[in-house]
Amino acid sequence: MLDEGAKLEKLTKKEKEMIITIEKVYEQQLEMYENKTNTVENRIVSVTQPHIRPIVRGKAGKAVEFGAKISASNVNGYVYLTKLS
Repeated sequence: MLDEGAKLEKLTKKEKEMIITIEKVYEQQLEMYENKTNTVENRIVSVTQPHIRPIVRGKAGKAVEFGAKISASNVNGYVYLTKLS
């Protein structure tokens, strides 16, 4: 759509970002189809939240979860975020 000269100036910033994300999802799906694989680096699993990545946990009932992994510490009643990935 973007390559065909669509009028992007009428779209909101959020709509433009979503179109870019959808194009990226299409590219990833095409790559997986052409390579006959089920994985692709930095695979987008949510159009509305493209930064979310699947986390393989291997737990019974939920093999895969979505969201950020954090490491937090509790020191004297204060919680510190020590790692976010």
